[in-house]
Amino acid sequence: MKRSNNSAAAAGQDFRAVAGRKVKIWKKSIIRSRYLLLMISVPFVYLLIFHYQPIYGLQIAFKDFNPFIGMKDSPWVGFAHFVDFFHSEYFFRLIKNTLVISLVNLAFTFPLPIIIALTINEITHKHFKKTVQTIIYLPHFISSVVVAGLVLSTLSLKTGTVNQMLSSLGMEQIDFMNISGLFPFIVAGADVWQGTGWASIIYLAAMTGVDPALYEAAVMDGASKWKQVLNITIPSIMPTIIIQFILKVGQLFNVSFQKILLLYNPRIYDTADVISTYVYRRGLMGQEYSFGAAVGLFNTLVNLTMLLTFNYICKKTSENSLW
Repeated sequence: MKRSNNSAAAAGQDFRAVAGRKVKIWKKSIIRSRYLLLMISVPFVYLLIFHYQPIYGLQIAFKDFNPFIGMKDSPWVGFAHFVDFFHSEYFFRLIKNTLVISLVNLAFTFPLPIIIALTINEITHKHFKKTVQTIIYLPHFISSVVVAGLVLSTLSLKTGTVNQMLSSLGMEQIDFMNISGLFPFIVAGADVWQGTGWASIIYLAAMTGVDPALYEAAVMDGASKWKQVLNITIPSIMPTIIIQFILKVGQLFNVSFQKILLLYNPRIYDTADVISTYVYRRGLMGQEYSFGAAVGLFNTLVNLTMLLTFNYICKKTSENSLW
């Protein structure tokens, strides 16, 4: 009996000693990494306040929210707002428009940054290369409001630059902003102009990690520039391309809300009205906050499903994925 008590006491002392050593190591690690922890604390607090704390407010999607009585005391209605949206006469139109605009946007905004990055990577003149990069990066820093204004002024029926050129050539003017079928391509064009150059940065960064010895070996074997790009550069940056593709697909239903809101009008709602603009009109302008939250939650869940699905597919087919 005495031996068992001594063994238990010894085991307890060993446990406390091990725990004490781990605490000391932990403290030393914190002290050693204090500046890194301080740096990461700012984005961490930002995420907590602006990304995670608002999740608490998602409960209004299941309530008949009344701002005068507060979120807590608003009556619970369950999935009523979701059912209302699914049975809305605009449901299929909104889904179709959102998908069409997103797919057209994806078809242009995903491959073009890769092409631009591959092209810039082949430029050997240092100053010319920097000049090209600066020019194509600049539109990213222009506000979406300004971009929409430029699009409207360029494509305006009476004073637009394009229509003035058509008139000078003796051609009939085109009312671009009131032709339903053109709207997805106009939005995609605005996104391409504003974001393609900036999106190419990540691919250029990936290309810097390609081993130069591979290119030297290819040159010795007589491979042309085109073959070097196809057989060395693209395979080397393929993991980056796949990850970017997964992220793009995960935001498929998050179309360019600001641009669409600034560019569309009631005459082209049949192709221009998307989920986010519908939420804005009915949820915010119509003060149906619970309905807007329900539709927004539905939109987020669809994006999450797309992200998980394509991440799984890419992981199985290429062994490259987000996780």
